[in-house]
Amino acid sequence: MLLTIDIGNTNVVLGIFEGSSLLAHWRLATDPKTTADEYGVLCLNLLTRSGRVPEQITGAIISSVVPALTGTFETMVETYFHRTPLVVSADMDMGLTLKYTNPKEIGSDRIVNAAAAFHKYRRDLIIVDFGTATTFCAVTKDGAYLGGVIAPGLGISAEALFARAAKLSKVELARPKTVIGTDTAGSIQSGLLFGYAGLVDALVRRMEQELGRPSYVIATGGLASVIAPETTSIQKIEPLLTLEGLELLYRRAHGNIPTTWT
Repeated sequence: MLLTIDIGNTNVVLGIFEGSSLLAHWRLATDPKTTADEYGVLCLNLLTRSGRVPEQITGAIISSVVPALTGTFETMVETYFHRTPLVVSADMDMGLTLKYTNPKEIGSDRIVNAAAAFHKYRRDLIIVDFGTATTFCAVTKDGAYLGGVIAPGLGISAEALFARAAKLSKVELARPKTVIGTDTAGSIQSGLLFGYAGLVDALVRRMEQELGRPSYVIATGGLASVIAPETTSIQKIEPLLTLEGLELLYRRAHGNIPTTWT
């Protein structure tokens, strides 16, 4: 079985695969102060509760956008699973041609998402990842990663609003009944959700204008299921795209190059 680890700024998402089948996945809080031993105990407990044992893990791969935790998880995997993990970088064979000026600047999560989406769909794509930041990546049907857009995520935008506006209280990030809010909570929810959906649609439209053709637009990330239904541009939600991409890149790194997914 393969252990996949996606270290984001807010959450660490773990998955275990048997072949290309995702058997289980979990979400932990990202905390640079947490030690390898603490994360190791958490991972062992989750694995045990799923009815599996550490000896069943035959490989591991890590994507990290938190440098302070990359080494922590490498140590954790080596100590608790006795495997040397593969760490995603722009130097890996991912089946894409990186057109970015400096490929090393691309977040590993963006690389993983792009590789997974391209190998799954083989068409012009825009991948929108709703994480701590919201990222947009453009990939051509020929497998060229062109670049994209980085915008503040909905969560940190909301936190900034509540922190800087003394009379506004935190509200649940949920769909209000109307766009025109009849109370403060509804007004905030409308501004956040519908305003953010508009941001997504506007950026996708501008990217397609620049590309000169339409693209298939995919959403992933923790808030995708909340925001995507309010947009007019997103055509498919792929909640586990990053984990699937990690499994794909691990297979490529070991000479098992997959064809288009079904």
